[in-house]
Amino acid sequence: MLPRRPLAWPAWLLRGVPGAAGSWGRPVGPLARRGCCSAPGTPEVPLTRERYPVRRLPFSTVSKQDLAAFERIVPGGVVTDPEALQAPNVDWLRTLRGCSKVLLRPRTSEEVSHILRHCHERNLAVNPQGGNTGMVGGSVPVFDEIILSTARMNRVLSFHSVSGKPVPPVGAQESPLVLVEFFLASVCWQVGERASLRPQVLADGTQLFIGSEGTLGVITAVSILCPHKPRAVNVAFLGCPGFAEVLQTFSTCKGMLGEILSAFEFMDAVCMQLVGRHLHLASPVQESPFYVLIETSGSNAGHDAEKLGHFLEHALGSGLVTDGTMATDQRKVKMLWALRERITEALSRDGYVYKYDLSLPVERLYDIVNDLRARLGPHAKHVVGYGHLGDGNLHLNVTAEAFSPSLLGALEPHVYEWTAGQQGSVSAEHGVGFRKRDVLGYSKPPEVLQLMQQLKVLLDPKGILNPYKTLPSQA
Repeated sequence: MLPRRPLAWPAWLLRGVPGAAGSWGRPVGPLARRGCCSAPGTPEVPLTRERYPVRRLPFSTVSKQDLAAFERIVPGGVVTDPEALQAPNVDWLRTLRGCSKVLLRPRTSEEVSHILRHCHERNLAVNPQGGNTGMVGGSVPVFDEIILSTARMNRVLSFHSVSGKPVPPVGAQESPLVLVEFFLASVCWQVGERASLRPQVLADGTQLFIGSEGTLGVITAVSILCPHKPRAVNVAFLGCPGFAEVLQTFSTCKGMLGEILSAFEFMDAVCMQLVGRHLHLASPVQESPFYVLIETSGSNAGHDAEKLGHFLEHALGSGLVTDGTMATDQRKVKMLWALRERITEALSRDGYVYKYDLSLPVERLYDIVNDLRARLGPHAKHVVGYGHLGDGNLHLNVTAEAFSPSLLGALEPHVYEWTAGQQGSVSAEHGVGFRKRDVLGYSKPPEVLQLMQQLKVLLDPKGILNPYKTLPSQA
C-alpha cells in the first residue's frame, strides 16, 4: 500500500457550510417541500378542461351502484369527500386540476385486479396515481376519471440480506434484476391475471411499462436489486466563472474521480438567487455565474477524501473553480444538496412556471437559456437553467407573474423546434403526461408513435387507463 501524503487543501475548502441555525435549520420534509403548493390563501387552480382545448371521451360516469361495488372490493378505501379529493385532483405545480369525485385506495394486487375488471366492464376511466409529484400532469385526472391511488400499497414483503433483493410474492417468476407484476384493463388479456415476466421476455413485456405512465396497466409489485449504502459520501459545492468551465470541470472530474463519482449537478446564478430570495437558503460560496455540486460515494472514507482533495486542488489551481466548500458529515451534505433539490420549490414561489425537461448535447446544454432570455426579454420574470450534466439533462424554467397565452406562444413550439434541431429529446426524465403528448413528434418518428398507439389498443382497447396522457391527441 502506498503511503498517503498529508493533504494541503486550500483554506476555502475548509470553510464550513452554513450551520443548523437560521434558515438552514428548518425541517425539509415532504410537507415542507410542498408547502408552496398549499399555502393559505393560494388562488384556486383553474380546471384543466377550461385552460386547455381538450374534449372528454365517451366514458361512463360513476353511479351509486359503482360506489357500492368499489366498497365491496376495497372496504374503507373509497373516498368521495370533496375536501379530501381537492389535493389528488391538483398537480404538484398547481397548474392542472381535474374534477374526479372518487378516489380508490387498494392495498393488494387482487383489489387492483377487481377494480380494473369492474371499470373495464362499465367503461369507467381510471387515473393511476402514486405520490402525485409529477411535472407533466400525468398523475392527475383531466376530467372525472377515477383516481386509483397506490399510496397504501407500500408493504415490503421481505428482504434477502445476501443477494440484496426483496423476496417476490409466492408464485411470481423472477428475473435476474427486476420483477414486475402488473394488471391490464383489457378482457382480451384476461383482466386482472397476474403477468409476472420471465427473464427471456423481459424486453418484450416489462420494458413496455417503463415510461408508459399508467396508460398500459397498473404496476402493483416491483422487485429491484438494492446495492449497499455507501460508507463514505462527500459533497463539494463550487463556483465556476462560466459554462465552459462547468464543462471542463465535469470532464476533469470524470477523469480524476472515476468510480467514486456519483453525482454532478449544475445550476446558474439566477437559481441561487431565487433559492435565497424565496427559501432563505444562503450560498456557502462567493457569488458566481454558475455553481456545480459534486458527490462521491464509496467504501473507504480516506481514499475517497484524498481523491476528491486532489481534484479540488487541481480545479482551483487551473482556474476552473473560483470558490467552493466541501462537506463530509450527513447534516452538511443535506444542506448542500438542498441548494440544488429545492430549486423547483423556489421557482414555484416565484410565480407561474413554464417547465421544460430537455435532453441535449452537453456542449449546447445552456445555449437555449441564453436564447430564451434574448427572445422573451421583459415578458418573462426569470429564465433559468439547471440539471444533470452527466445525463445531458437540462431543466429549463421560465417564470411569470401569471399564466399568459402570449408568453406560451413565444415559448412553444420554439423550445421544441430548437431541441429537435440539436437532435435532442423533449422529455429527458419528467415523462410525457398530459403536457407533452402533442410534442412527441419532435423527438419520435411517426412509425414509433403509430406503434405506441397499436400497443395501447392491444392492451387497453377501451382506452380507460389514464386517458388524455402520453399519446398524441390525434390518436
